[in-house]
Amino acid sequence: MIQLMEKIYLDYNASTPIAPEVSVAIKPLLDHFFGNPSALHWAGLPVKELLHQSRGQVAELIGCTPREVIFTSGGSEANNLALKGFYFKNRHKGNHIITSKIEHPAIINPCKFLEQMGAKVTYVDVDRDGKVTIEAIKKAITKETILISIMHSNNETGTLQPIKEIGEIARNFGIVFHTDASQSVGKVPVNVEDLKVDMLTIAGHKLYAPKGIGALYIREGIHLEPLIHGAGHEFGLRAGTENTLLAVGLGTACEIAKQQVGNTGIKDLTDYFWKRLKDAFGDQVVLNGHPEDRLPNTLNVSFVRRVGQELLDSIPQLAASTGSACHAGSIDLSPVLKEMDVPEEVGMGAIRLSLGRYTTKVEIEQVMEWFNGII
Repeated sequence: MIQLMEKIYLDYNASTPIAPEVSVAIKPLLDHFFGNPSALHWAGLPVKELLHQSRGQVAELIGCTPREVIFTSGGSEANNLALKGFYFKNRHKGNHIITSKIEHPAIINPCKFLEQMGAKVTYVDVDRDGKVTIEAIKKAITKETILISIMHSNNETGTLQPIKEIGEIARNFGIVFHTDASQSVGKVPVNVEDLKVDMLTIAGHKLYAPKGIGALYIREGIHLEPLIHGAGHEFGLRAGTENTLLAVGLGTACEIAKQQVGNTGIKDLTDYFWKRLKDAFGDQVVLNGHPEDRLPNTLNVSFVRRVGQELLDSIPQLAASTGSACHAGSIDLSPVLKEMDVPEEVGMGAIRLSLGRYTTKVEIEQVMEWFNGII
């Protein structure tokens, strides 16, 4: 019998705890380094150096130069800056944007807004595994296309997209390419040169940094209109005194991630978890998303003909997510699962189990015991 644990967290794709090393790194900024990084005196210069160091740590993780990293308040702002900033600065070149139907709302909703501003947006389909096809991208391109934005990995299913291949197509057509890598950075290798992307989004709270900090990689030579106008902070792209405390947190988290990316520990535990689920429930449990090309920590599983939220409600000690909404006796499938043509009797039982750096095998066994008790 596994010893009962009070609470287990398997929702790392929603948010991660702050790494202890990150907490240690930001503590001095609470107590001592309070100066404005733009000030040229004893209180400001050390803070400016910390900001520069943090920018370099982010750049080192994704393979770019520090000057190509813009700090933001998170992934949503980075996505908005990439899409709106590029469109408003470059709409004289064309008004067409390509994205996918399974993007995060932080991409879909800015695209909807830009449609009100005169943009034309094509939302391409995905296949049964939740992958964007190269053929769909090629077919969507027109002479007016100026921007393509496809997520690096899906936040619900973990499916990895063919970013490098799409990047090659974009370059062949002279189209700027952005990817939302909020869920990928820190989990799988992410290098902007290898991926052939021109802009890339990072969200701090997805990789053990605090909430309220993110970054946008912008390849040198790409010009954006700022969303926030004021002084010349962040190379003129984001006015406002920099939040050095949170930037240090993100930089430290990126330095840790660089050391840990490629470690198979989480993937091995995720694979073990899936095997335990399949052995226990057989055809009653289905994996949503690509069986191989997905994040190493993510299992989106459906308990067939069950309701995912009802299952989670039966295990209040377990923190996990379900994309299907249950209300007034009806079930609304996750938009992502809908676009993947997942049948309703499968999709309504979907639960996203996302593991992290602090997940243990003992916790997996406890969760299996809980599932066995209610299914």
